[in-house]
Amino acid sequence: MTEQAGMQQDSVGAFVPGPRTERAGASEGPLAGLTFAVKDLYDTAGDVTGYGNPDWARTHPPATADAAAVTALLEAGARLVGKTKTVELAYGLTGENVWHGTPLNPAAPDRFPGGSSCGSAAAVAAGLADIAMGSDTGGSVRIPASYCGIYGIRPSWGAVSLVGAMPLGPSYDTAGWFAARAAVLRRAGEVLLPPGGEGPLGPLLKVQEAWVNAEPATAAALAGGLEAAEAVLGPVLCVHVAPEGLETFYERFRCAQAAEAWASLGPWIEATNPAFGPGVKERFAAAKAMDPAKAAAGRAFRRVVQARLHRLLGGGAVLVYPTSPLPAPLLGATQAEQNAVRERTMGVTAIAGLAGLPEVTIPAGKVEGAPVGLSLVAAPGRDRALLALAEKVAAAAGLPA
Repeated sequence: MTEQAGMQQDSVGAFVPGPRTERAGASEGPLAGLTFAVKDLYDTAGDVTGYGNPDWARTHPPATADAAAVTALLEAGARLVGKTKTVELAYGLTGENVWHGTPLNPAAPDRFPGGSSCGSAAAVAAGLADIAMGSDTGGSVRIPASYCGIYGIRPSWGAVSLVGAMPLGPSYDTAGWFAARAAVLRRAGEVLLPPGGEGPLGPLLKVQEAWVNAEPATAAALAGGLEAAEAVLGPVLCVHVAPEGLETFYERFRCAQAAEAWASLGPWIEATNPAFGPGVKERFAAAKAMDPAKAAAGRAFRRVVQARLHRLLGGGAVLVYPTSPLPAPLLGATQAEQNAVRERTMGVTAIAGLAGLPEVTIPAGKVEGAPVGLSLVAAPGRDRALLALAEKVAAAAGLPA
């Protein structure tokens, strides 16, 4: 893709309404010739960061500087081609935005694109950008990538700067990104990630709870991807990492993260009384009402999970499991159906979320024509090695590498 991609028609509604923010990158650099988009929770100098909500945009001035991730990509030679839609205040997994319009899922137009980084995923899947920045707190890069049939990474917590990005749950927020090819995902990581963390990985550990949690059709669709991972790392070893149950992982994550969401955004919500779309309004109401004891239990559980998984993965082992238990919900799904998918999905995304682990999702299968992703997860700080591994697994599976 050339810089002319910035002039492409936004046929999937990926970008925020209004004039497109475009910026040339450095004339030379490791990402020269590539284009990128950024989720509308990253600052770009001179623009209001809308955070997916008109009242947020109305009550915040234009940014005075670029977010750190935007600066890194521009300095590496990539060209900025626009800011992409997000679920309001990044608090949702379907990708719906009633104010700006929900982006089309290019890989499954009758289904949601996934969120909250919906526009970034749609832009990459539609070929409107080579790289797109998202953010991932509880699955907001991994799930849209899985739903839209592209690559995505949630990096190790703290690995990529969030300076100039809006918060949701600071102890869980990460600056992730998307690409349509594994090599491009890795090349972006070489610019965004701190040095170190390379080297061999293995063995491959099949997380039984996550495979059982997946719909049988999803597990079957990812069998080829699992075989490709085995071709690279050797036969899998089956492990259990969530003896408490994925339902407990979801609940503990939900409570601890909700308390942070209200601490981060509650003062603005109380002062502004913003209009929210369905689902988002209810989640913030629940965050406000969160029992402090439940939030404390969530934080204590996080420490248990961190210790467990850091020990398990410290020698180089890699977890493998379905990124999402099923493909994206249909656009006509009720709020109750969406919430059921959210709970079932976030029990799995909480594995890496609670432990601060890097996770790469690979577009390894389809169910009834809709994409599902396969996740590879490593120890904190092994992001570069994980991206290199994902590229090898993708090639072994015959996927765009």
